Amino acid sequence: MRRSAFLIPVLVVLGALVLSSLYIVDERQKALVLQFGQVKAVKEEPGLYPKVPLIQQVVYYDDRILSIDTETLEVTPLDDRRLVVDAFARYRIVDVIRFRQAVGEGGVRLAEQRLDRILRAKTREVLGSVSSNDILSADRAALMARIRDQARTEAQELGVEVIDVRLKRTDLPEQNLEATYARMRAEREREAADEIARGKEAAQRIRAQADRTKVELVSDAKRQAEIIRGEADAKRNAIFAKAYGADPAFFDFYRSLNAYERAIGAENSTLVVKPEGDFFSFFKSDTGAAATKDGAAE
Repeated sequence: MRRSAFLIPVLVVLGALVLSSLYIVDERQKALVLQFGQVKAVKEEPGLYPKVPLIQQVVYYDDRILSIDTETLEVTPLDDRRLVVDAFARYRIVDVIRFRQAVGEGGVRLAEQRLDRILRAKTREVLGSVSSNDILSADRAALMARIRDQARTEAQELGVEVIDVRLKRTDLPEQNLEATYARMRAEREREAADEIARGKEAAQRIRAQADRTKVELVSDAKRQAEIIRGEADAKRNAIFAKAYGADPAFFDFYRSLNAYERAIGAENSTLVVKPEGDFFSFFKSDTGAAATKDGAAE
């Protein structure tokens, strides 16, 4: 009984010593073995590793791609239009020894503070060298690549690699938005007025051309109609002259009937006149021939 009571604490101590002499590196981690603050080993492959208990300490660092959102900053491009910029970056710890030397026990928190200052400085430097139109345009991948490359160079001192930098938001400051919108509205209204003026000018030009074409067409049509009418009148007169020469009496009779039809029509059905004169000569004849002055039919 006494022996078992003695063995249990010994086994517990031995188990604790065994457990404290081993450590596990996950596939998502890198491990740094420290002894009295000095780096003794770096473990980047996953597995179970030994260490000296109570003397050596294991510090773990994330081996995955990490992200950081920079603080909002104002930049002034070449055209002096201030912009509010938000960005984020993705980075990875590639050299754990240099990372430990750079940030000490501050770890990722301190590293991201320093990385944020680097990103803000490079963002302000790159965006300050171009115009605001270049920054606000959809094609700004080249600017983000420049920020990434310049930040990557300085981030090497921290033992990290900047993989990517993206601009999330590039807007005007709130106090400048209304003035900018007013300027944009005025510019669009001016362009609209110019377009309307050009449209009216073009419409007037087209309308004048159409009126001129109409006048020319109507004039030409009237000219051709007068020519055709004149030719028809000439043919009609020729036919009348030929008919009169062939039978003057019948021609007089035909012309008188046409005159009667026009004079005693639907609108002039009542006619009160003396039946005398040459106009009614055919009415006085029993045979339909024109009467002579002495009353005899021709």
